[in-house]
Amino acid sequence: MSKQLRAFPLGLLLLVLMVLTVPVMAFDTHEPFEDPALEARYHRLINELRCLVCQNESIAESDAELAQDLRARTREMLAQGASDEEIKRYMTDRYGDFVLYRPPMRGDTMALWFGPAILLLIGAIVLIVTLRRRARLEAEEESSLEDER
Repeated sequence: MSKQLRAFPLGLLLLVLMVLTVPVMAFDTHEPFEDPALEARYHRLINELRCLVCQNESIAESDAELAQDLRARTREMLAQGASDEEIKRYMTDRYGDFVLYRPPMRGDTMALWFGPAILLLIGAIVLIVTLRRRARLEAEEESSLEDER
């Protein structure tokens, strides 16, 4: 066996280990709030807000500059006594409903709420129709083969 082939599994193992060591949470450089309830609200809020750069991470998980700015703004607003709704309204006024992982249920967001269920239902209907059609065709083929004998 050549030296390159023996080195392949080791290289693959190193690649997998490097991928697994990627940090999961962004590093928040701010001091925690002295009030544990305020700190808990802060963490709940930053986990409910989507990073607009990464789009599949919350601002708690993202290291993007915008996410850092949004975490800092959330912290400032909490320190100033803003409610969770005021902070979410500020973020949605500025960035739209996309910034929320759970957008409000309105006419223009119905597709976000019900779209996946509708697509799943359509897929199930297509699957059932296809399986029934296939079973009917197989039954017809078997009966035509029996008729030929």
